[in-house]
Amino acid sequence: MTDKELAGLLSQDADKGLAEAVKLYSGYVYKIVLTRLSGICAKEDIDEAVSDIFFKLFSAAKSGTAFTSVGGYLSVIAQRHCIDLFRKHTGKAQTVPLEEIDELSTEEDISAESSSELMAAIKALGEPDTQIFLRRYFFGQRNKDIAQELGMNSAAVNKRISRGLVRLREILKEGER
Repeated sequence: MTDKELAGLLSQDADKGLAEAVKLYSGYVYKIVLTRLSGICAKEDIDEAVSDIFFKLFSAAKSGTAFTSVGGYLSVIAQRHCIDLFRKHTGKAQTVPLEEIDELSTEEDISAESSSELMAAIKALGEPDTQIFLRRYFFGQRNKDIAQELGMNSAAVNKRISRGLVRLREILKEGER
């Protein structure tokens, strides 16, 4: 079935059109969502997002929207939906490349020198502790989400943060001497 035939089917019978659209475009929509939201959302959230996108297509078909390209329409819906989910899951945290994180400070009154010392100390913790600390304290991610994304359990992340804080204090005290 061509995209034009699918557009006609959606306008004539939204139920049958949706079934065909899912057959033809489910892999395409899933790939868009997975690319945009992997590492941000759980697999269940990604599956739900794909369902939501097809529901939006169905709702548009029911309301009489004329489609020139079903694939294009799904692409736009998927990208916008992913942006909304990204904002919802990340809150107001600002995403910054790891290389630029040295230049950030968490408080206005922290000097650039102490900020770079802190970043060096965090990097000295080693992986996965560095990732955990950046995600927790710079990006504001919850421990549960960090654990899920790094393939750990929440208790392990909590323990690494606890031990990492002690090690971080020691590293920073050594740097003062």
